[in-house]
Formats: sequence, C-alpha cells, structure tokens
Amino acid sequence: MEKTFSQWKKQCLNKLDLSKKGSVDEDIEHVVSLLNSREEFFTTSSCSGRLILIDGAPERSDVQKQNCVWLFVSHQTCTSEDLISALQRSSGDAVLKFEPFVLHVQCRRLEDAQLMHSVAINSGFRNSGLTVSKTGKIITAVRSTHGLEVPLTHEGRLLVEHEYIRFLTQIANQKMEENLRRIHRFYQNLQSALLTEKLQKLQIPDPPISQELQDYPLRAEAVKGEAVEKGENRTSVYKRRKKRERHQTDGCHGDGFSSMPELEDCLDLFT
Repeated sequence: MEKTFSQWKKQCLNKLDLSKKGSVDEDIEHVVSLLNSREEFFTTSSCSGRLILIDGAPERSDVQKQNCVWLFVSHQTCTSEDLISALQRSSGDAVLKFEPFVLHVQCRRLEDAQLMHSVAINSGFRNSGLTVSKTGKIITAVRSTHGLEVPLTHEGRLLVEHEYIRFLTQIANQKMEENLRRIHRFYQNLQSALLTEKLQKLQIPDPPISQELQDYPLRAEAVKGEAVEKGENRTSVYKRRKKRERHQTDGCHGDGFSSMPELEDCLDLFT
C-alpha cells in the first residue's frame, strides 16, 4: 500500500491541470502547497470558490457546466455591473451560481483522512466526508453548504429587475467573504493539527527508573522481614531507643543528682 500511494501521488502531481484556469487558485495556493509537501497527503482537485454566470440551452431544465456558455466567472467579489453586462450576452437560460471552496485530498491512511475530516468540520465545512474505493484510495472531500443558485434569464430574456441583481450581488459577495474566512480558518486548524500530531510522534518517553529505586521496595521488605524474625516491632525498637537515651542523660540533667564533685570538694581544691 505504501508503494502504491507514492505512485498515485507522483502520477497525480505530474499530470497536467485540466481545469479551465489551468492552475491552482491564488487564495488556496498555500493550502494545496502544505498538503502536497506532506508524505501522507496530496490534492486531487480544488477550487477556492467562485461566482459564475452560466448560459444554458433553453430546452434544458437542469444547469450543467458541460455544453454551456460561461458568461462570467470570478474567484473574488464582483459588482452588479459585471453581472448586468454579462447577462446582455445571454441567449438561453442564464443562472447565477456561487460555488464555495471545495478540496479533494487523497490520504495515505484512514487515520490521516479522519484528521483531515475533523479539521474540515471544525473549520465550518459541514458537508465534508471521506470515501474508500475498491482499489484502496482514501479520499477526503472538504465541502461547504452555503452555495447559491438563482435563474436570471429565460431564452435570453431578463426575468428580474436590475435592483434585484444588485441585491443578489450583495448576497453573493457576502458568501464569498465568508468562504475566504473559512479557508483561512481551515489552513490555521490544519497547521495546528499537523503540528500536534508531529509533537505526539516525537514525544520523549519517561526516563527509566534506576535500579536502586527499583530495588528499594525489595530491600524495605527484607529489613522488615529481618525485624520480624528477631521478634522486633516498631514499639520494641522505640522502647529500646528511649532506654538508651535515658541512660545517656542520667549523669547530666536527670532529677537533680550529678556525678560532679560536691561544691565543698571543689572549694578544697583552692585551699
């Protein structure tokens, strides 16, 4: 499995970018770079989030990117004038969509995918999930739910007033700004999680207990056993110690008697 993952990563990172833009979006370059620099991850697809105005065929009830004309696309906030100008080129059913940040990451182990999923959920990407294919590929999808999709024309005819388009632009821009905040939060949480995991792997084990300390309980038991064999206990040892102390102090301060000569005998020494 280790060799297969390395092969998958090398093959994915070396292939051409087939997206319309042909490169990683600027707002998520640091996220993609961080993941691809790690041995346990690599990105398979990504988008920082975008506002798009797609003109579909009038007879189609669903809006598909394929076989549709892209009237406008931006990975940043836009103005209502941008949208109004683009809508003038509509000949079908134009739909304004906001698509939030999406990222697909292949992971080496299931534990790596779980870490990625946890970071995504904690960063506000509540629609994230992970899948395991029959070939053993473990993919984590980082996705959000705060999208937007509003039809604006039908057969090239504008369905709403310009005032509504201005209001809609404001809503779309707010979603884009929130999207960028979530990306920033995701990057910070990802850095923190990877650092914590690294520190856990490098954690220094507790120093071994010295042989002297290991043998201490055994020696204590041996001393205790020896005392028991001699018929001694704490009380007898205490009594013996007190008796010895009394014996040593009887000739000094005890009950008023002294081994020193009487006062008269001392005076005789000076006569």
